[in-house]
Amino acid sequence: MPSLTTNRRTLLASALAGAGILAFGPLPALAASDDQSLIDSARITVDHFTNDSQMGDLRRKLAQAKGAFVVPQLLKASFIIGGEGGSGVLLAKTANGWSEPAIYTMGSGSIGLQIGAEASEVILVLMNENAVSAILRNEFKLGADATVAAGPVGMGVEAATTTNFGADIYSFAKTKGLAAGISVEGAVITARHGRNTAYYGKEAHPRNILYDNMVSNPGTNALRQALAAAEMP
Repeated sequence: MPSLTTNRRTLLASALAGAGILAFGPLPALAASDDQSLIDSARITVDHFTNDSQMGDLRRKLAQAKGAFVVPQLLKASFIIGGEGGSGVLLAKTANGWSEPAIYTMGSGSIGLQIGAEASEVILVLMNENAVSAILRNEFKLGADATVAAGPVGMGVEAATTTNFGADIYSFAKTKGLAAGISVEGAVITARHGRNTAYYGKEAHPRNILYDNMVSNPGTNALRQALAAAEMP
């Protein structure tokens, strides 16, 4: 089992790469075992939100949703130059329940006099298939393709209706650190095709993973079951 230090280094490297603030080129692809750790962490994040009494709105939205994007650890490390980033998983709700997850990176960068660090768990609830398709089609930017407001710890914030896709997105975050909330404004969500191939052992576009049943991995079962259990009418 990887040490706690190794896990922290892996998460930090993924976050910084997603934020686009590494100046020395792309990181090598992570091993499938690291991606299983990401998916296991996503399941733990869903459990954290499910067990939080302030997250009833998220659970009701999940019952109506067509998709979810879960980021177990969105890091913001900053001093003069700051950035936010983290690896996450995208799932769609289909006629057979929650789909296999596709691995993505969510990252953003900023410049300003910022001191401190945050670590946040984030769930974006996608309320219709257009929202899911928007992420699947191309590099998806929150704030351009969808606007998401910042909210306090433990509270859900309703996003504006996206002008391009007509899809409502809701952002929920649990934040640790100096700030009272988190903004994902300007974050870019990008597919990690190499990591998906490594994890499933077969090349497949995220759409194939979510909707076409082209690949599967038993390591995703706990996450899919956790999302189903989180739904509250």
